[in-house]
Amino acid sequence: MTPWNFPAAMATRKIDPALEAGCTVVLRPASDTPRMALAVGDLLTEAGVPPGVVNVVPARRSGPVVNTMLAHPATRKLSFTGSTEVGRILLKQAASRVLDCSMELGGNAPFLAFADADLVAAVEGALVARMRNAGESCIAANRFLVEAPVADDFSVRFARRMAALLVDPGIDLHSDVGPMVNEGARDDIAPLVDTAVGGGAAVRARAEVPDRRGWFYAPTMLADGAPDSDILDHEFFGPVVPVVAFDDEDGAVVAANATEDGLATCLYTGDLARGLRVSEALETGMVGLDRGFISDRAAPFGGVKQEPQRERAAGVTHVSARGGVGREGGHDGLLQFLETKYIAADS
Repeated sequence: MTPWNFPAAMATRKIDPALEAGCTVVLRPASDTPRMALAVGDLLTEAGVPPGVVNVVPARRSGPVVNTMLAHPATRKLSFTGSTEVGRILLKQAASRVLDCSMELGGNAPFLAFADADLVAAVEGALVARMRNAGESCIAANRFLVEAPVADDFSVRFARRMAALLVDPGIDLHSDVGPMVNEGARDDIAPLVDTAVGGGAAVRARAEVPDRRGWFYAPTMLADGAPDSDILDHEFFGPVVPVVAFDDEDGAVVAANATEDGLATCLYTGDLARGLRVSEALETGMVGLDRGFISDRAAPFGGVKQEPQRERAAGVTHVSARGGVGREGGHDGLLQFLETKYIAADS
């Protein structure tokens, strides 16, 4: 089961290792992007994949299709990329048949910039980390934590780059940011920004949006926000960058780990020893050290985290979400579709 934000990449990243392992596949694509999945299916047929080996089943309503898929006795494995909320539901359904599951779930990725970082590189990396796919990505940086001595300098540089972004439907190859996937996705962003501004955050930059149809949201940068602002507290998809200052390395790690999700982190520093030390302290499955783009087909992709977290408002302990279960990509991704068998033979 694949999401809408990278419809071809998500489908092929699951289908490829499944076929390598000798499995047949039923692909249920996201309702917003079924045609891309159908195109992938056509290409696989063209390439010689036999009929019935890869089956693409679009549907407007997921429930009946997914229930049938999970209940079928031939189903041995569920690989899902999507929200943590849906992942929980699917895991409960899969438990009735003890199905093996791989889950790539939510993220609330921090981006850390230390005072000894190359700020030019850090700003460019931050743009990639957030603005790739207009921020509609599970590994997109959501929270920008910058060491206090350079926080203003970083904000000025970043604001300048954000304000200059070209927002366009995507027909123009020179465009930087496209529209949101639908009206609901666009309308979900504004309340978060408004609440952050009401809590003291300042709008440092806002790009222009085209005067035409489309679910556009202006790329926006916020600075000087409260560390407990709602916009920092959960994953959101969109071209908004909230910047918050931190005082020292320990504070940076605490702030970065103050989330239920543990999928990805980016950090910039001029000190490799610090970079490795902080990377090990971060509660995420993936770390980009001095780079804003961390996904790689040859590398294991996935998240961690399943320890108790303290809810800010209620003050009660609960079991947190995971950034994922299992890994995709590389050798680790292939192993998700294999079973280990041990044979002990008497010599």
